[in-house]
Amino acid sequence: MNPAAPVLVTGASGYVASWLVRDLLEAGYTVHGTVRDPQKKSGLEHLHELSESHPGKLKLFKADLLDAGAYDAAMQGCELVMHTASPFVISGLKDNYEQLVRPALEGTRNVLESCNRCTSVKRVVLTSSVVAIYGDSIDGQNVPKHTFTEEHWNTTSTVDHQPYPYSKVVAEKEAWAMQEKQDRWDLVTINPGLVLGPSLTKASASTSLVFIKQLANGTMFPGAPDLWMGVVDVRDVAQAHIKAGFTPAAKGRYITNAANTNALEMGRVLRKKFGSGFKFPLFTAPKALVWLVAPMAGLTRKFVTLNVGYRIGFDNAKSRRELGMSYRPLEQTLVDHFQQVLDDGILRRR
Repeated sequence: MNPAAPVLVTGASGYVASWLVRDLLEAGYTVHGTVRDPQKKSGLEHLHELSESHPGKLKLFKADLLDAGAYDAAMQGCELVMHTASPFVISGLKDNYEQLVRPALEGTRNVLESCNRCTSVKRVVLTSSVVAIYGDSIDGQNVPKHTFTEEHWNTTSTVDHQPYPYSKVVAEKEAWAMQEKQDRWDLVTINPGLVLGPSLTKASASTSLVFIKQLANGTMFPGAPDLWMGVVDVRDVAQAHIKAGFTPAAKGRYITNAANTNALEMGRVLRKKFGSGFKFPLFTAPKALVWLVAPMAGLTRKFVTLNVGYRIGFDNAKSRRELGMSYRPLEQTLVDHFQQVLDDGILRRR
């Protein structure tokens, strides 16, 4: 990679992408960032501040995932493209395909078609997810030690069952299919667990924030579902993208995950630091009870049946070995994230 060439970051105002833009600028790179509306009055303040701190190094472009050719202008002169833009919504959906699958799939296709037209592009780093590796926790019963690796693929999600994981797996598969049809640019995917940690913007209605709030506001106080997940710090995910972009030998998929945990364990970590002024979960709820109340909690009973009570893990050895990744401990990620939620006035002690 030519270090003087600009790096394209799609969805530059996003949770992960904002850290990625900051880290690239601080490392001395020029960044082309795409956002839906560069003239937006609010939500881009942190990017404007970064631009002022790094004069001439950050340029914002207007681009929408569903607009063919929208990324052509932003990509000119770029050798490295980091495609992070994709919807992350897991509840309150009215049309799974239109709100999740189509933007993820067509957005990836549009970005990569621009890569095919832009002769300077050498590598694409795609933000995927561990949910492109597995669909339901019960899938872990069929893998060694219930631990997923980059070799595994999600084969159980559909547009109607687990639509967010389905959107991630179809988008990643489309990316690999398009990459294989040409030989100028290569593809590396970053597959993080649940991304937590402080945001560069004021706390917003993100899925990660909703989860942190539920840990503390009493939602899980009577009992947390025994739902296992991978968790990783947003700052580490940003670094994984940069290492994947600039490590010549980087190849294929990289699970980016720091800890395999559940809500009860995370509640214990936060109670140890912040005390009993919040309603952190104290017990594991019986699966039968979770199944019974699932619709009131915005979950399907099918989801509870296939996910609650099955312990799973994710092997991050490849990212450590090939990218030189090291991960922040779970406690630091949770404490830093929760402290920001308090500082922003989202939650208060009772």
